[in-house]
Amino acid sequence: MQRFQWMLTALTVLTVFQNQSTVAQSPAAQSPTAQSPPPNVVVIFIDDMGYADINPFGAKGYQTPNLNRMADEGCKFTDFVVSSAVCSASRSALMTGCYHKRIGISGALGPKSKIGISENETTLAELCKSKGYATAIFGKWHLGHEPKFMPTRHGFDQFYGIPYSNDMWPRHPASIAKRQNNPNAKPDWPALPMIRATTEAGVKIVNDDLQPADQEQMTREFTERAVDFIKDHADQPFFLYLPHPMVHVPLYASEKFRGKSGVGLFGDVVMEVDWSVGQVLGAIEDIGVERNTLVIFTSDNGPWLSYGTDSGKATPLREGKGTMFEGGYREPTIMWWKGKIPAGTTCDKLCSTIDILPTVAKLIDADLPDHKIDGHDISPLMFGENDAVSPHAAFYGYYGGGQLQMVRNERFKLVFPHNYRTLNGHPGGMQGLPVAYKQKNATLALYDLDNDVAETTNVMDAFPDEVAKLQAAAEVARDDLGDKLTNREGSGIRPAGELLPDDERLPLRWQ
Repeated sequence: MQRFQWMLTALTVLTVFQNQSTVAQSPAAQSPTAQSPPPNVVVIFIDDMGYADINPFGAKGYQTPNLNRMADEGCKFTDFVVSSAVCSASRSALMTGCYHKRIGISGALGPKSKIGISENETTLAELCKSKGYATAIFGKWHLGHEPKFMPTRHGFDQFYGIPYSNDMWPRHPASIAKRQNNPNAKPDWPALPMIRATTEAGVKIVNDDLQPADQEQMTREFTERAVDFIKDHADQPFFLYLPHPMVHVPLYASEKFRGKSGVGLFGDVVMEVDWSVGQVLGAIEDIGVERNTLVIFTSDNGPWLSYGTDSGKATPLREGKGTMFEGGYREPTIMWWKGKIPAGTTCDKLCSTIDILPTVAKLIDADLPDHKIDGHDISPLMFGENDAVSPHAAFYGYYGGGQLQMVRNERFKLVFPHNYRTLNGHPGGMQGLPVAYKQKNATLALYDLDNDVAETTNVMDAFPDEVAKLQAAAEVARDDLGDKLTNREGSGIRPAGELLPDDERLPLRWQ
C-alpha cells in the first residue's frame, strides 16, 4: 500500500491567530503509517442539535453515556462550526468541502424544489469510492429529492431514508392545527416517503405515506441498518453516513425510550440518539476495527428555539437555528479513533464541517477535487500535534439567501448589519407547536469570542485593527462568493444541479 506522508502543513494564518489558540491535549497519538490499512470513516450527523444538548457539552437532566465515552476516548471540538444555520445549506457543505454559497445551495430544500446537489461537485462519498470504499447513507438526505439528486447518483452505493426534513409532512402538529382552524385549508406538504435506493436497482419508494408510528421507529431502524452495513463490510474499507432526522421537530422516540429521560420528550429523543451512537461504536468493536475507524459526531445547525420544550439549547451561545450568531452554527462535535486520536482531549481551535472532506482525503490518500474547495486538512488537530493551528484565518457566515452576515477568526467575530429572528428572551412553544419569532436588526459589531462567547458586548472601539482585518477579509469573500447585503456578485460561484423537463420525477402523493 502506498505510504501515507504525514507532516504538519504550514497553514496560512495571521500571526495574531497563532498566538491566541491552544489545544488541551495529551501526547499526540501515532498517525497512520504504511502498515495501516485505509481507515473506515463514519459521520453521525444530528439534525437541529444545540451546543448544550449532550453531557460532554453541558446537558443536564438526562444521560448520554455513549457520547460521554466518545469524549473520554477521543477529542471534543469546542469551536466546530457549520457553513450555515439551516439544513440543506449545511449538508451541502459537509458533502463537498465547500461553503454552501459556492455551490448554489441555500435554505432548506422541500418537495417542490427544482434544484439539488450538482453532478459536477465531488462528494465525500465519491472521494471514498475513488479508493474502493463501500458507501452508505441511512437517514435524511436533503440535497434534492428527485432521482438525479439521490445519494446513489453522488457516490453512495445505497440509501435508505427520507428525502428531506421530517416536518415537511402533513401530520406535523402545526400543519394539523392549521387545518383544524380552517377545515378548507390544504396540507402544506405531500405525504412523506421512505426511500430505498441502490446503484444497481435505482430509486424506490418503499412507503409513500409515513405515519407517526413510522417516525417513532426511524432512529432505531436507521441505526440497525447502519450496524448491519458495518458488519457486512468487515473486510472492506467503508464510509458510513448516518444523518438522523432527530432531534428535528416533530420529535419521536421508540417505546423503549419514551419517558426514559424523565425530563420530557426532547430528553428521550437525545437518549435514543445516544443509544444509536453506542450501537455504532459496538459494531465497530465487534468486527475489530476500532483502531482503524474514524467516527465523527456533529450536527447540521443549532436548536429550533421557537419550539420551546421540543427544542434543544445552545447555552451559553447566543440565539439558535436560523441565525449566524454562535448558537446557530457552532455545533457539539466529538471525534473518536482508538489509538490515533488522543483520549480525553479538547480542541478549541476553529474548525468546520467543510474541513471533513479534505481531512478524509488526506487520511485515505485520495485526490482532492479539481475545482476549488474551501475546507482544509485538520488531521494535525485531530491527532493532537503540538504545533497544530486552525487552518482558518477567516471564516465566512452566509445566511438569508446569500447574505454575508458575519466574518470571524479564532478570537474575533465581525457581524454586519442584517435582519434576524429571535425570541427576544421569551419562551418557545409547547407540545410540538412553535411560537412566532420577533424580527430584530443586528448592527455592525465586533465580538471577542474568547472572552464573550455569548456575543453580548460590542468591542469595535477597543480593537479597530481587528475590525479592519475582518472588513478586508469580507471584501475577499464578496469578490469570490458575492453578498446579497451589498448587492455583490461573486466570481467563484458554481450552479446547483437543476431539474430539467425530461428528468425522471419522484412520484409524491398529496394528502
